[in-house]
Amino acid sequence: MKESAMRTALTAAALLLAATACSVSGAAGDGGGKTRLVVGYQSKTINTVTAGTLLRSLGYLEKRLGDRYTVEWQDYETGAPITAKMVAGKIDIGSMGDYPLLINAARTQPVPAARTELISVTGYNLRGGLNMVLVPPASKARTLADLAGTRISASVGSAGHGTLVQAMERAKITAEVVNHQPAVGAAQLESGGVQGYAQFVAWPGLLAFQGKGRLVYDGSALGVPTFHGVVTRQAYAKEHPEVVDAFLKAQLDATRYLHEHPLEAAESVAKDTGLPAEVVYLYNGRDGISTFDVTLKEPLLKAHQRDVAYLKRISPDFSGVDLTSFVNDGYLRKAYGAAYDKDRASTANPAATTGTDPVCGKPVTDPATASELWLSGENTTRPAATPTCLLRQVAAAAGKVRAAYVPDTVTGTRWLADQSVWLKGPGGTFLPFTTQEGADAYRERHPETEPITYAEALRSAAEGGDAR
Repeated sequence: MKESAMRTALTAAALLLAATACSVSGAAGDGGGKTRLVVGYQSKTINTVTAGTLLRSLGYLEKRLGDRYTVEWQDYETGAPITAKMVAGKIDIGSMGDYPLLINAARTQPVPAARTELISVTGYNLRGGLNMVLVPPASKARTLADLAGTRISASVGSAGHGTLVQAMERAKITAEVVNHQPAVGAAQLESGGVQGYAQFVAWPGLLAFQGKGRLVYDGSALGVPTFHGVVTRQAYAKEHPEVVDAFLKAQLDATRYLHEHPLEAAESVAKDTGLPAEVVYLYNGRDGISTFDVTLKEPLLKAHQRDVAYLKRISPDFSGVDLTSFVNDGYLRKAYGAAYDKDRASTANPAATTGTDPVCGKPVTDPATASELWLSGENTTRPAATPTCLLRQVAAAAGKVRAAYVPDTVTGTRWLADQSVWLKGPGGTFLPFTTQEGADAYRERHPETEPITYAEALRSAAEGGDAR
């Protein structure tokens, strides 16, 4: 995407925000003597469920606040309208992705009454795997470079858009980026109106699961952390610190529930959003693409600092952000307790795949190879020690598979087994990749491997062989 086009797109987004930011009014009272809290969230952006969809369904926030408070939940497709309403004082707490968070700060910092603070994280991926680019299943494109000169749908200013811009810059290509809401862009991809689709969680997984899109670029290839976080209006937090404390404790409760009951949480979010539970679990389940942890980790904050510099460089309309005043973990430290610094330093996924592989008979201990099978009619998933072991389980399941999940051999990004690109290695090992480009790069370094289709891999695995 040319820098001039990027400036135009960001300016349009800024004007949209400014149009609803003419005044600032509090949202503290509901007229009935209760303190009101307005929460803006994105139900289908399932990396935010612990501060949105799941938290709402569990009722943890209302239980912690009690009868003297009333909570109003407002659902949006992207972070931009949440920011617009926060600038206008109409939303008190909101959740959104990393790029929208920076735009949120840039829009609110010049307005003291509307100024916001980043107070927690919902979920993250250290390599950037929450954002991806897809093409139609029948497209001839095999790499992002193949989309040079085409039309690519993205939500301007979103985390998915940020990944696309950086990825195209690395690939030294340009393309026309068309600003769409995620659902509109998905329809455009299906109808042929665009040739590529760059979006954030959970849209890439949804289109792949539905057979409406094929992954051509995995954000993990960037190696740049991406995350979603929670912001609150500073004035509201100072006036109602007990509300912010209750929200963060409720978010901790929801995060703990997600870790302890990942399948049930996925089913709950699926029911509330209309997303397939299999897609929700791909991101939010054990060893999912998203790691749910509320702490404001150093790698995430460093990535945010880098994003500030990047946005400044590509758009003169971005005013910049003082991250030292925007990031405030004081409320979270109080809500979290003594273990905050220890947990902040850890990047291990608290919801790891464990157990014993029922086919290979091996303990599942290595997240780099741990895979998982979800069968119809079962209320728990089955662990697999390796992708090869998973293929054996799938082959033996005789059409009962709801979803099978495997980690990319290099990046570790979890993906759908039947949508992965497979290589066969020496001794009958099978190696999955999220993209053809990733598989090709691996094969260049390991010429002893050879391409194999998913169907062929299933048949070969069923016949036995090395289960490494």
